[in-house]
Amino acid sequence: MGSTRELGARIELVSMDPHCSNITIGLYEQFVGSTPQYLVHSYSTLPKGRARLDAIEHAMQVLGGLELGEGLLRFACGARHQLAIRRTFLEACKLPSETSAEVRPMTVVDKKLNAAVTVRGLGSGLYELSSEAAAEEAPTRLDSIVNGYRKLAELDVIPGEPHRFRFACGQNHDALVGLLLPRALNVRAVLREQEMAAGRGTLVAPSAQK
Repeated sequence: MGSTRELGARIELVSMDPHCSNITIGLYEQFVGSTPQYLVHSYSTLPKGRARLDAIEHAMQVLGGLELGEGLLRFACGARHQLAIRRTFLEACKLPSETSAEVRPMTVVDKKLNAAVTVRGLGSGLYELSSEAAAEEAPTRLDSIVNGYRKLAELDVIPGEPHRFRFACGQNHDALVGLLLPRALNVRAVLREQEMAAGRGTLVAPSAQK
């Protein structure tokens, strides 16, 4: 994990942003008091660089349900949710600046079940997975999807309550749950993508980003 004294700890990096002349963009964690907050930053001096960072910040607010204040992003619950915000950042960076970010649905079609999978909020950060698939096929697949969620975000499983998970902060995160659902269906591909990006990721010096 890289860090700089001025920016905080770097927790994710897009080494070449295809939507803005391949500039390098990083996500950094800072603490304001005891509250973790996140900075989207680039060393690029391109005139359009600031607008690109603004677009990513806005997309993260929509996709992950984040708040923005004084240039820093944070979850309303005040928790870190570091794995989840990394994924939110990466998904936001995939969107061209001119594309309007939209909250993702909490129901998707799972190709392996050939049926819809739905996540339902039960309150206090608790969520439950269900599917329209045949009863004999669904349980194992839903277990796998819950495991996918656990690898994408800091979540607690509920002993004796299969297909449920809870955010440890005890707060609802519907936008985040919808964002992660398609990825939880195929979490291995997501982890491979992250490993490849980490292998490529290097912080580009300001002099190299013109």
